[in-house]
Amino acid sequence: MSIINKCLFPAAGYGTRFLPATKAMPKEMLPIVTKPLIQYGVEEAMEAGITSMAIVTGRGKRALEDHFDISWELEHQISGTDKEALLVDIRRIMAECTFSYTRQHQMKGLGHAILTGETLIGDEAFAVILADDYCVAEGDGVLTQMVSLYQQYRCNIVAIEEVSADVVQHYGIIDGDEEADGIYRLRNMVEKPAPEDAPSNLAIIGRYILTPDIFEIIRHTPADKNGEMQITDALLTQAKQGKVIGYKFKGRRFDCGSVKGYIEATNYTYAQQKP
Repeated sequence: MSIINKCLFPAAGYGTRFLPATKAMPKEMLPIVTKPLIQYGVEEAMEAGITSMAIVTGRGKRALEDHFDISWELEHQISGTDKEALLVDIRRIMAECTFSYTRQHQMKGLGHAILTGETLIGDEAFAVILADDYCVAEGDGVLTQMVSLYQQYRCNIVAIEEVSADVVQHYGIIDGDEEADGIYRLRNMVEKPAPEDAPSNLAIIGRYILTPDIFEIIRHTPADKNGEMQITDALLTQAKQGKVIGYKFKGRRFDCGSVKGYIEATNYTYAQQKP
């Protein structure tokens, strides 16, 4: 059994960069070839030994729940045909995992979305996956790597990667000391800094392992100038106590929150498939 038992998926955002496609379809249901983004995230969590999936949804997100449920009409229609093989993966997920859902009624930042999931998580360390950060790795998946690291450090862990200086304003950027190869003890994090103010070019991406005290910290973290509760601001409280590790993961991330990254992810995944 994994030392981390639950994975939280913040999935209440509107996906405005993909309009009009996301007008009636959740961005997490956008397909990479034949699987939606959210399914890749769930499979990554499962590889890390996690079977309890907690999903923070919002209005218009019913398709997420339906995807991880039985479609009796569809099952009946394709029963006994070669199309049944196409449902093997999703049937395995449904058999091995449990899914719980809660709604975020207002879009008030990632920190608020994570806080909304508190009732689904309880008092234990947990993983967080942002499904539109689609990660691939040749060996262990990114979350599997992070769970292994958590066994050693037993504190908050954020996945980081190098980005070019001209895009740091789109990320939370870390400052810290490298304790081992690719492992940083963080002392500061800056949310979306101007390039000239960025402490490094190491950006936080959508994979976290968080300790349960983060909920109380988020509750007491002031909102930013846009009225949003940022998870980086809450984690900064922990970083000042030496309780946040930045991990430069082994693998590749596609930013599927952008059209360019989504197309790159689709082309990459299609090229990896066997003829």
